[in-house]
Amino acid sequence: MSLELSMALAAPPGGGLLAPPPPAPPGKEQQVAGVGILLQISMLVLSFVLGHVLRRHRFYYLPEASASLLIGLVVGGLANISNTETNTRTWFNFHEEFFFLFLLPPIIFQSGFSLSPKPFFANFGAIVTFAILGTFIASIVTGMLVYLGGLTFLMYKLPLVECLMFGALISATDPVTVLSIFQELGSDVNLYALVFGESVLNDAMAISLYRTMSSVRSNAAGGENIFMMILQFLEIFVGSMSSGVGVGFISALLFKYAGLDIDNLQNLECCLFVLFPYFSYMLAEGLGLSGIVSILFTGMVMKHYTYSNLSDNSQRFVSAFFHLLSSLAETFVFIYMGFDIAMEEHSWSHVGFIIFSIGSKCLFLCLLG
Repeated sequence: MSLELSMALAAPPGGGLLAPPPPAPPGKEQQVAGVGILLQISMLVLSFVLGHVLRRHRFYYLPEASASLLIGLVVGGLANISNTETNTRTWFNFHEEFFFLFLLPPIIFQSGFSLSPKPFFANFGAIVTFAILGTFIASIVTGMLVYLGGLTFLMYKLPLVECLMFGALISATDPVTVLSIFQELGSDVNLYALVFGESVLNDAMAISLYRTMSSVRSNAAGGENIFMMILQFLEIFVGSMSSGVGVGFISALLFKYAGLDIDNLQNLECCLFVLFPYFSYMLAEGLGLSGIVSILFTGMVMKHYTYSNLSDNSQRFVSAFFHLLSSLAETFVFIYMGFDIAMEEHSWSHVGFIIFSIGSKCLFLCLLG
């Protein structure tokens, strides 16, 4: 999850990563769209097939996410070498609205929805400590090390707030391979809940930290102090969490007392269940909060309270539906990242910054261990 968050948070506010191309001739627009979509579908099919082969042969050296990224990298490299038309490339441009409105919500909701309630809440204190306090410390330490590296001329110097933004950007971890190995080996339920729960909540923590630092940066002339930074962070995180939990409880009450678990109302039941997560996401965004944090806690509450009020058929449908959406969205994100890496013109003027920042992260992990 962390790679797609880094890509989204680091994206420029304008939306696309490339300049808009000249419009295609009227008769060719549909053909260009068909070629672009066909290429995307082909890469998705190849990614799922390759992922299945890797799982079947228990080849853990290449995670499925890395395989998807590698496919995008290879196809993007071939497209770059073959001078693919600019109009076709536009179908792989990053559009911030598309990512945040259609790709990210199902991924985040599924993360919260797939949590096993009993092990998660039994270890809730430890999970929150690792996710909230641990991610906060990792962000601050990484940001400060990067800032000190700039002061000592070991790398490109950045303002302190931007260094802290970078620390928040890379502080979240994504133990996909570790969790898959845990499942294969049948590890302890509490251990799995700790690792998975922490990986889910640290994304929400990192996003809230990044937004807080970004807001402080934009209001740098307003004399922000440490107390105001902490207050602003709490406002974003707690407000988003409260809105998500509130929407989740409203959905639970609706499904409990509306009598929707009747056979001839299953379509209505499923439609309402699917709409509530997006309602939570848009509500938080409309209030100036974090929709990602909100939909995460909505997923946790809906799984714990709302899900049990569904009929058996509806339970099977919504579980499969959100798992399908999440898999498609996450695979597409990694494919796009690989494709974009190959297609973009890269600048190598800040190699020292990259090396020092990675070294700072490794140093912190070693000290923590």
